[in-house]
Amino acid sequence: MRGPYDFELSENCRSCKFRRNGFFCQLSADELKGFDAIKHVSTYPAGAILFLELQKSRGIYLLCEGQVKLCFSSRNGKTLVLRIAKSGEILGLLSALSGNAYEVTAQTLRPCQTAFVYSNDFQKFLRKHPIVFQRVATHLSWEYKAACEQLRTVGLGSLVFERVADFLLNWSVEARSPGQGTRFTLPLTHEQIAEHIGITRESVTRALSDFRDRSLIDRHGSTFVIADRTALQGFGVRPATPQKEDASLLRLTPIRRGHSPGIRHSLWKRVVRGQKSA
Repeated sequence: MRGPYDFELSENCRSCKFRRNGFFCQLSADELKGFDAIKHVSTYPAGAILFLELQKSRGIYLLCEGQVKLCFSSRNGKTLVLRIAKSGEILGLLSALSGNAYEVTAQTLRPCQTAFVYSNDFQKFLRKHPIVFQRVATHLSWEYKAACEQLRTVGLGSLVFERVADFLLNWSVEARSPGQGTRFTLPLTHEQIAEHIGITRESVTRALSDFRDRSLIDRHGSTFVIADRTALQGFGVRPATPQKEDASLLRLTPIRRGHSPGIRHSLWKRVVRGQKSA
């Protein structure tokens, strides 16, 4: 049955067209049958709130299709994105198991389809199918690793250009296309990217513009192409401790096509020489 946003509202995980290498997608036929009996399939528009930080946990959300922003907010309204959840991930898992409130706010970035399961039903399901606990442990371990990586990016204070470069490279990993460059879709505003890597919107705009002027990336709307992946990766090889960074890196002069005044960093020199020799 077709539902809103042209999603196929399947009540049967075994025949679902969205089935992939997600949390529940590779369970046995008996386990999937048990999951089908307790799930509630829903669709949401972009910008919808699935649950709020500090809200009492109701259950888990299996993200069948779409993307969801998981973020924290401070009392003064500042937001930090923990990660962008993609299709196949499970949301609210730790809260459902512990009985504590949700740790983050989950907001859809584009139309999404989810399978919701109440906490009590999920815990009964795990007791009936103890082998699923292995997948639960694996998923929690992956969530912890992802959180550590995000804290390392934001907390260790790498330079602005490094953060933006690493963000683009990480986002493109799962979206490589054949041929020259790496093409991927990035459905995030500059403000949302800034929230993800702990810098200002203006810094994101400046970095993306600089990368484009240096022919490291190309952009058409939400579609990006990494034209020189090796050069972009060079931003992430330096130590992420700001007190030890070369002070000259903080005085980079913007470079426009055709000329390069005030270049101080050897990477910029190599990139520009490569452009002139091409």
